[in-house]
Amino acid sequence: MTQPPRLTDPDALARNRNRATARFLQELARDEAQDRLAMVNRSFTAPAVVTPFADVWQGALPDARIVTDGAVLDLAEAAHDVVIHSLALHWADDPVGQLIQCRRALRPDGLLIALTLGGQTLQELRATLGQAEIEATGGLSPRVAPMAEIRDLGGLLQRAGLALPVADSLPLTVSYETPLHLMRDLRAMGETNALQARLRRPTRRAVLLRAADLYAATYAGDDGRVRATFELITLTGWSPDASQPQPLRPGSAATRLADALKTTETPLKD
Repeated sequence: MTQPPRLTDPDALARNRNRATARFLQELARDEAQDRLAMVNRSFTAPAVVTPFADVWQGALPDARIVTDGAVLDLAEAAHDVVIHSLALHWADDPVGQLIQCRRALRPDGLLIALTLGGQTLQELRATLGQAEIEATGGLSPRVAPMAEIRDLGGLLQRAGLALPVADSLPLTVSYETPLHLMRDLRAMGETNALQARLRRPTRRAVLLRAADLYAATYAGDDGRVRATFELITLTGWSPDASQPQPLRPGSAATRLADALKTTETPLKD
C-alpha cells in the first residue's frame, strides 16, 4: 500500500508547539466552536475535542474527551455525539483521514465541527518571503504550510462520508508593529515552518530583511503598522442517519417553482 507523501516533519511540529506561549488563534477557534454548538437545538452529552493545545479546551465543554491530533486519533467508534477538530488540519498529512476518523467516532446523527486555517492565511507573508528569496537566492523553498481554499475543504466533508456538509470562512486581519513582530508572534503560536521539505539551515539575513522591507512597503497602513490575514474556516457535517432530511429524486417535484413564487414562467427559446 502506497503511503501518502509526508507534508509535515512531526519532530519539528512538536518542537514548535512545545515552545508555544500564545493562544489567540486557538482561543478564537474554541469560541467559534462554542458559538456553533449554541446555535444547534440539541444537548450534547458525549463531546470529544481533537487539539494540539489541550489547555485551551480545559473546562470549555463539560466531560469532553480531549485527544491529540496524531495520525491515528484516540477515539472509539460511535462513542461521541459531537467531535470538534480544532485548528490542526492544516498540518495533517492526511486531512481526509482525520475527518473519516472523526466521522467514525460519531454516533448516528452526530455532529462534526472542524476548524482549520484557510488559503488566505498569511498571504502577505507568503508573497513577500517568496519574492525576497527569489531576489536573494534565485530559488524558492517551502516556508508556509499549504492551506486549502474553502471550496476544496467543503469537498473533504463529502469525501469523509458526512451528511449535510457546510463550510464557511471568517477572515481576520491583525496588525503588527513590523513584519518581524509578526514572525515572532508566529513562533509564539507554534506556527513556524515545520514542513518536511523546508530548508534545514537558518534563513539568510538578507532574505528576512528584504522580506520585511517588501512587507512594510506593500501592506502597511496609514499608522505605519502592517497587516496580516488569518482565515478561519469552519466545516460542519453530520454522521449519516435515516432521520435526516434527504434530497428528492430529480424530476419528482409535485409543485412548479413558478407556482410557489407566484410568478409567470417564461419558456426559453430553442
